[in-house]
Amino acid sequence: MKETKRIISLFEKLYEGSPWIDVNLSGALSNITAKQASTRVFDKYNSIWEIVNHLISWRLNVLKRMQGKLIKTPDNNYFENVIDNSDTAWKKTLQKLDDSQKQWRQFLDSFKVDSFSKVYPNNQMNYYEHIHGILQHDAYHLGQITLLIKYLN
Repeated sequence: MKETKRIISLFEKLYEGSPWIDVNLSGALSNITAKQASTRVFDKYNSIWEIVNHLISWRLNVLKRMQGKLIKTPDNNYFENVIDNSDTAWKKTLQKLDDSQKQWRQFLDSFKVDSFSKVYPNNQMNYYEHIHGILQHDAYHLGQITLLIKYLN
């Protein structure tokens, strides 16, 4: 199996399939209401919604890097307060997450294996490390989301 196909499988399993960690992003978020998503369970920690926005921004950041764009990470590391915590806004956030998944799939479908070794100049990491890094990032924050859901229930 081609390496890009294996990576696509990892993305799909972590997003809506059956990954090794036994929980996926879309499943974990499927029954979360806007109110729950915006609740700050612990005063000094991010809400589920803030984490999801952070995930989306990093997914798009790394995707742009893979497309050759040089990006400076903002000082807030893509963690921002949620201003509109309506049901409609939460649905839009989930749609943005889904769109980021589709963009990654589209990108990986045409990704050339020999590009894995290409180096991103801002941090000297190759594209293969970036791809696996965003998967690890998603899994890390999925763990946080899962714990926050347990506190909310």
